[in-house]
Amino acid sequence: MADLDHVERLRGHWARELPDLDTTPMAVLGRAYRLSNLIRPGIERCFARFGLDRGEFDVLCTLRRSGAPYRLTPTDLYRSLMISSGGLTHRLVRLEKAGLIRREKALEDGRSLLVMLTEEGVRQVEDAFRADMANEMRFLEGIAPDRRAALAELLKELLLSIEAHAPPEDAGPGAD
Repeated sequence: MADLDHVERLRGHWARELPDLDTTPMAVLGRAYRLSNLIRPGIERCFARFGLDRGEFDVLCTLRRSGAPYRLTPTDLYRSLMISSGGLTHRLVRLEKAGLIRREKALEDGRSLLVMLTEEGVRQVEDAFRADMANEMRFLEGIAPDRRAALAELLKELLLSIEAHAPPEDAGPGAD
């Protein structure tokens, strides 16, 4: 018999206590939640090595993956990150103080600002993202590459199904 993980043990308890209840959602979503909780500290430690928290990392990644010249309006940033404009402003202040971004007036419209990565910001986000991917790959080492691909496809299918029915405000930030 295969080893039981934490979620399967919980499902066993519920099967004993409420035998008429189907706990299949725990088998998938409970594991996703537990995985998130187990990997989050390691990911946050990785970002901290670069002097960043998750929110700052998300801002830098959004700017970097936008392509050269790595600049967006604050509105584009907070829509992409799905946070409030106030939450974004707090992150931008910290990143600007650290020299990783700068804010400048848009040439087309002097009333609006653009947020752009500095050279140091580009270097730091690339280094942090590479370290993050190496760190996260370690979490996947126990699964064969073909099984990782199958798992990724199944999770994509689940995510598309949930996204199709979720109000936009429930979606939360995406992957970096």
